[in-house]
Amino acid sequence: MDVMGDKATLFETGRFVQPSSREDTETPDETGELADEAAEELRQRLAAEAGDVEAMSVLGAMLLRRGDLDGAEPHLRAATAAGDRAAANNLGVLLHQRGYADEAAGWWRIAAVAGSAAAAHALGRHHRERGDEPAAEYWLRQSAEQGHTLGAYALADLLEHRGDAAAEQWMRVAAERGHREAAYRLARALDRRTARETDGDNGVQAPEEAEQWYRQAAARGHRRAALHLGSILERRGELKEAGRWYLTSAKDGEARAACALGFLLRDAGDSENAAVWWLRAAQDGDGNAANALGALHAERGETQTAERWYRAAMDAGDVNGAYNLGLLCAEQGRTAQAEQWYRRAAYAGHREAANALAILLLQGGDETGAEPWFSKAAEAGSVDAAFNLGILHAGRGEEKAALRWYERAAAAGHTEAALQVGIARLRDGDEQEAERYLRCAAGGGSAEAAYRLATVLDARRPPEPAHELGEPVHRRSECEEWYERAASQGHRRAQVRVGMLAAARGDVVEAARWYRQAAEAGSRNGAFNLGLLLAREGSEPEAAVWWTRAADAGHGRAALRLALVYARRGELAEGQRWADRAVSLGPGSVAERAARLRDALRQELSA
Repeated sequence: MDVMGDKATLFETGRFVQPSSREDTETPDETGELADEAAEELRQRLAAEAGDVEAMSVLGAMLLRRGDLDGAEPHLRAATAAGDRAAANNLGVLLHQRGYADEAAGWWRIAAVAGSAAAAHALGRHHRERGDEPAAEYWLRQSAEQGHTLGAYALADLLEHRGDAAAEQWMRVAAERGHREAAYRLARALDRRTARETDGDNGVQAPEEAEQWYRQAAARGHRRAALHLGSILERRGELKEAGRWYLTSAKDGEARAACALGFLLRDAGDSENAAVWWLRAAQDGDGNAANALGALHAERGETQTAERWYRAAMDAGDVNGAYNLGLLCAEQGRTAQAEQWYRRAAYAGHREAANALAILLLQGGDETGAEPWFSKAAEAGSVDAAFNLGILHAGRGEEKAALRWYERAAAAGHTEAALQVGIARLRDGDEQEAERYLRCAAGGGSAEAAYRLATVLDARRPPEPAHELGEPVHRRSECEEWYERAASQGHRRAQVRVGMLAAARGDVVEAARWYRQAAEAGSRNGAFNLGLLLAREGSEPEAAVWWTRAADAGHGRAALRLALVYARRGELAEGQRWADRAVSLGPGSVAERAARLRDALRQELSA
C-alpha cells in the first residue's frame, strides 16, 4: 500500500485528527468563519469527487468534526482505502463514536502501523480501557516516542498507575510540550516528593520547579493549578498575586479557590466581599467556606444563621461543622446539645472535639468518661489534650504519668506544659533541664516561667564587683531582664523583686513604682516594702497605711512595724493589738520580738 505522509494534528479528544492542509492561526468572527468553512468544504468536496485522496480525507474530517457521521464515513473509507493514514485514524474515531470499538481499533492499528502517532495513542487508550495494559503501554510508547503530546501524557498516566518511576519522565515530556494537566500533575508529584523528604511538613515551601509547572498549567487555564499557585504565593507573603490566581481559579468554578480568596479578603479587612466568595464556595459544596460563613455570622451574634451554615458544612462532609456547632451550643449554655455535637465530631476523628468533649464531661464531674477522650485526642496530636491529661494525673497525685504528658505537650510547644516540666525538674534538682524548659515557657509568654527562670539565674549570679573606690558597680544581668518581663506581665512577686533590685541600686522612684504596682495587685510583700521605702523617706503615716494593708493580708513583719509605730505615738492599746497580731502571724523571729514588745506595752498599760 502506498502510504502517504502523516498530515494529522490532534483535535480536542485526542482521537480525532484534522488533516493539516488548513492551518488557521486566527479565530475569525462567527459569520466569516462559517462562510470560510462552507467555501472550504465545497472546494474539498469538488476535489474529492475528482478523486483527490487528500481532499477525501480532509472532507471526511470536516464532516466528522461537525457530527455528520453518515456523510463523513464514505469519504474516510475511500481515503483509507487509498492509503491515507489520517483518514484511517479518523475512520476509527467515527466507528468508535458509533459504538464499534473493536472495528475502530482495527483501523487505528492500520494507521498506527503506518506511522500515525495519533492512531497509536487512540489504540493505546483502547487497550487500556479493555484492561490490556501491556498492549496499551506498547502503543502509547510508540505514540509518545513519535512526539505525540497526548501519547506521552497517557503513557505517563499508565506508568504512574503502576508505580513506575519512569512516569515522571514522560509526564515531564508532555508538560514541556504544553499539556496543562501533565504540567499540573508533574508539579503535584514534585510537591509530594518534597513532603516525603521533609516528613510531611506542611510549612515547607514548594520547590521552585514545582511552582514553575503550576504557573505553566495555570497560565493555560488549569483551575487547580491556579489554586495551588495561589497557595504557594500566599505562604510566601505575595498576597496580591496570590489573590489574582485565586480569583482566576474561583471564576473557573474552583470552590476551594473561592474559599481561599474569601480568607485572603477577610485578613485584609474586607469581610463583606469575603462573605460573597465564601457563599459562592459554600453553595458549590465547600465545607470550609460554610464554616467560615458560620463563624462570620456567629461573630455578628446571628446564631441561627451561623448554626445553619455549620450544618451545611457538616452536610458537605466537613467534620469541623459538628465541632463548631458544639462550640456554639456551649457558648449558649446548651450543654446537652454541645455534648451531642462534640461526640459526633469526636467519633469522626476530630481531635479538638474529643478534647472539648472531655472537658465538658470533666466539668460535669465525669472524670472516668473524660479520660478516654483526653487520651484519644492526645494520641491524635492534640497538644491541649496532652496538657489536660497531665493536669488530670497530677490531681490524682500520679506525678510520673503527669510529667510524661506534660513533656509531650511541651515538646509540641505548649507554654504551660513547659512550665510544669520546668517546675518538676527544679523539684528534682535538675537545674539545667529546668532552665531549658523554663526558657521555652518564658519565651512563650508565661510570666510565672519568666519569674522562676529569673530566680534560677539570680541564685547563681556572682556578687557585684566593687568599684575601685569601693562603690558598687551595677551591671544589668539576664535575670533582671526576666524579672522585668514577668513584672511587666503583672507577676506580683516579680514586681516586688524588680523593686528590690531598683532600691538596691538607689533608684527609689523606680522601686516605689514597682512596689506600688505589686501592692495594688494584692501583694503583701509589695505593700510592706513600699511602707519601708516611704518610712525611710519620712512618710511614716503613708507607710502605716501600706503596712496595715500588708498586715491585714497576713504579713507578720508589717504587723510588728505597726505595733512599733503606735507604741511610739503613745497609742499603747493599738500597739499591743498589732503586737498580738504579729505574734500570731510569725515567723519565729518576728513572733519573739513582737511578744517582748507586747509584754512591755502590757506592763506600761497596767502601771
